[in-house]
Amino acid sequence: MKAIIVCTSVSHGNTRRIADVIAEVLDARVVEPGEIDSAELAGYDLVGFGSGIYLRSYHEDLRSFIDSLAVERRSKAFVFATSGFPDKGIHRFSRPLVQLLEQKGFDVVAAFSSRAWDTYFPFKLFGGIRKGRPNADDLESARTFAEVLRGSVQDSLPGTG
Repeated sequence: MKAIIVCTSVSHGNTRRIADVIAEVLDARVVEPGEIDSAELAGYDLVGFGSGIYLRSYHEDLRSFIDSLAVERRSKAFVFATSGFPDKGIHRFSRPLVQLLEQKGFDVVAAFSSRAWDTYFPFKLFGGIRKGRPNADDLESARTFAEVLRGSVQDSLPGTG
């Protein structure tokens, strides 16, 4: 299985830490949106997309990159994020990104979210929330997520199941 992770990590390196753990398990390269193009993405069985969450949304650079992709049949994909708050309830921040990826032709098979140090306003006034996150437990959760993801994607590839 050939995998790549497209990641935007700008504030504290939280998202990159999660991406690196997932990449290690998937034997994947981690790139920023400007380091890969649509044609190169076609060569991967699995593509991950991740960033920190800003005002309940994935980073603009990641969203713009995905938005610029042509609509065509694409590989399997997963999304991941780091945030001061959980990705749950009726206002899940992963839902719009999953929908955009599906519109571009990806088969989104999984989503992962980790709590992380968040210093976005107004939290910055108080030193932020979730300082020290992602911690060892969060990184282990990312590793477990990636192991399960790897197994399920490999089992679904032609000639492997």
